[in-house]
Amino acid sequence: MSTLSKMKTERLFKALGYCFVDHSLLLTALSHRSVGKENNERFEFLGDSLLNFIIAEALFKQFPDAHEGDLTRLRASLVKGETLAEIAREFELGEHLLLGEGELKSGGFRRASILADTVEAILGAIYLEAGMEQCKSAVLRWYERKLAEVSPEYTGKDAKTQLQEFLQERKRALPKYSVLNCLGAAHAPEFEVACDIGGGSEPTKAIATSKRTAEQAAAQKMLLNLGVKA
Repeated sequence: MSTLSKMKTERLFKALGYCFVDHSLLLTALSHRSVGKENNERFEFLGDSLLNFIIAEALFKQFPDAHEGDLTRLRASLVKGETLAEIAREFELGEHLLLGEGELKSGGFRRASILADTVEAILGAIYLEAGMEQCKSAVLRWYERKLAEVSPEYTGKDAKTQLQEFLQERKRALPKYSVLNCLGAAHAPEFEVACDIGGGSEPTKAIATSKRTAEQAAAQKMLLNLGVKA
C-alpha cells in the first residue's frame, strides 16, 4: 500500500485533531476501493454507525425538549453526504486520498461521495485504534460549528427556497445560479456552481455531483453568510 509523506501526515493529523499511532489504519481509511482489496469500505461501514450515534446523542443532550421527529431531521441534515464532504474539504482531505489510476484521472479526489465516505472511514479507524471516547471527541470537534448553528425550529424548507423567500421579503432580486466548471469524467461528473444575489454580497460556490445539489449547497452557504439559520 502507498504511504503518506511525513509532512502530509502531520498536516492531516493537525486538521483531524487526532494523531494515529498505527499509520496502517489511516492508510486503509484513505484507500478508495479503486486501489484494490485493501480499501476503506469496512471502516466506512463502522464509521457511519458511529457518526449517527454520536450526533444523535449530541442532539439529544443539546435539545432536551425537542420531539423525536425534530431530532431525526436535524441528525439527517448533519450526517448527510454533502455535510461530510464539506468537512472533508475543510480538512483538505482530497490531497490525501489513495485512489486507483482511473479515479485519479477522473478527478476522484474532488468527488463529494468519495470525500464523505472517507470521513466516515477515518472515524472508523479512530474507533479501532482508540475507542469510543476518542471518536466522540473527534466528531464533536469536527461538528462544533454545525451543532451550534442547528435548531429544532428548522423549517424543513430547502436552502434555495429559504434564500428566495428571504430576498423576496426584502424586495430584492432573486438569486442567480451559474455553472462555473464541469469536473470529473463523463460517467461521474461534478459541477461547480455559483450563487449570486448582487447587492454587494460576494457570490458563494459549491461543488456536487448534480447541478441541483450544487445549487442547494451554494444557497446554503449564502444563507450562512447572511446570518440566516436553516
